[in-house]
Amino acid sequence: MNYILFDGPRRDHLLPFTFTRPVSEIRVGIMTMRERWSAYLKVDVSSHTEDYLRAKFPERIEAENICIDASILPSDELLKEISALKINQALVRDSLVIAYYSDGVKNNDELTLFDRIEFKSPLEQINNTWDIFEKNAKILQLDFDFLTKGRKSCPISKTNQVIHPERVFLEEGAKVEYSILNATDGPIYLGKNAEIWEGSLIRGGLALCDHAIIKMGGKLYGATTIGPYSKVCGEVSNSVIFGYSSKGHEGYLGNAVLGEWCNIGADSNNSNLKNNYAKVRLWNYATESFEQTGLQFCGLMMGDHSKTAINTMFNTGTVIGVNSNIYVPGFPRNFVPSFSWGGASGFSAYQPEKAFDVAKVMMARRGVEFNEIEADILRHVFQITKKWRKY
Repeated sequence: MNYILFDGPRRDHLLPFTFTRPVSEIRVGIMTMRERWSAYLKVDVSSHTEDYLRAKFPERIEAENICIDASILPSDELLKEISALKINQALVRDSLVIAYYSDGVKNNDELTLFDRIEFKSPLEQINNTWDIFEKNAKILQLDFDFLTKGRKSCPISKTNQVIHPERVFLEEGAKVEYSILNATDGPIYLGKNAEIWEGSLIRGGLALCDHAIIKMGGKLYGATTIGPYSKVCGEVSNSVIFGYSSKGHEGYLGNAVLGEWCNIGADSNNSNLKNNYAKVRLWNYATESFEQTGLQFCGLMMGDHSKTAINTMFNTGTVIGVNSNIYVPGFPRNFVPSFSWGGASGFSAYQPEKAFDVAKVMMARRGVEFNEIEADILRHVFQITKKWRKY
């Protein structure tokens, strides 16, 4: 069977991260949504997304396909129900279409003609940007159990102090020396060739993905995911970094989500708690307004390729778009549109060609080419986000 993950109705609620990727490429726990479905289904899956993203994320359509909402996580009960679908049947929860079996990807009007089967078991879904960190502990545990079942960890160096070593797993090439690993509150997973340098204090859950690095003296806890090829240091709490990003110096990052190719300058900090302890409101692209998250702790949401200078400060519940550069002292406003350059004293438009020059250098440092496919995506994002730039 051919499986396709489609973006679904929550796509705009997951901006700015879905400006530059399908919903299926969002990372939470240890894996991306696509990697998780591929692992559970034991086959490669492709993505159905916006036209401007398809050159980078092509979809594969065959004569028969099962299409699944990419914002939904797999479970044994869900896999059983999906495998039982017949042609022109849809698995639903109230008005939400979870999955359907057809000859291709269908729109909502076409899906009204399908036989509808109600899914009654528990359903886990990433509905909003803050779900990425808020649900990270639960999903990280599920991923850890799935990926390590029946397998043996590579040895943990005796230079470390380890609490609950049975909940610590090192993939091939992973290294950690002279650090404290406490897996009491959640598992600790180190991907292939991941490294934790000396003097780090780690309190699970933690997912340090392939080739990622925690530099000397890093303090990470509850529950945090550091995506592939990222580098972190300082204090990081309950945050998710998708990959290829750097927070390589001291400073606090908490209840936050960073996309790819971000760079957080030395001694930069985000607030994750309001002084009056009120629930946090966060910019929602779908409604074009600040909306209540229902959370007391909520920090920074930063889209791909955005960067900060040293000593940058972010207020509780700040959203930064794609390819923005924050460099002026003081707190920038709580919503900074994509391709913005500046800070508390004001912003100007960050022109794409100048941003591309930076991206080429940064990506080359990780051995990745900045090509025309990447440039076309970012040019499109520049155009569709113009309405939020008032300068």
